[in-house]
Amino acid sequence: MGTADEQIRVSSRVKRTLDRHRREGESYNDTLERLLADDERDLLAGFGRWSDDQAERVREAREASKRKSKERMQRLADPE
Repeated sequence: MGTADEQIRVSSRVKRTLDRHRREGESYNDTLERLLADDERDLLAGFGRWSDDQAERVREAREASKRKSKERMQRLADPE
């Protein structure tokens, strides 16, 4: 690996994403090269991916729905 020729600014969100994808001993440049090369080969790369916030909202809604369904089934099964 050579020395840095350019500097780029990225948001803290982009840096966190890069940190998650970075492999041990890999520079940010290496990580970007690998990720960009992967995206060029894989037409479906990133398709259907949710942000952490979106995924958490879906998880919470699913759990709430499961609770409501379970409560409804218990009410229907419990003879009064």
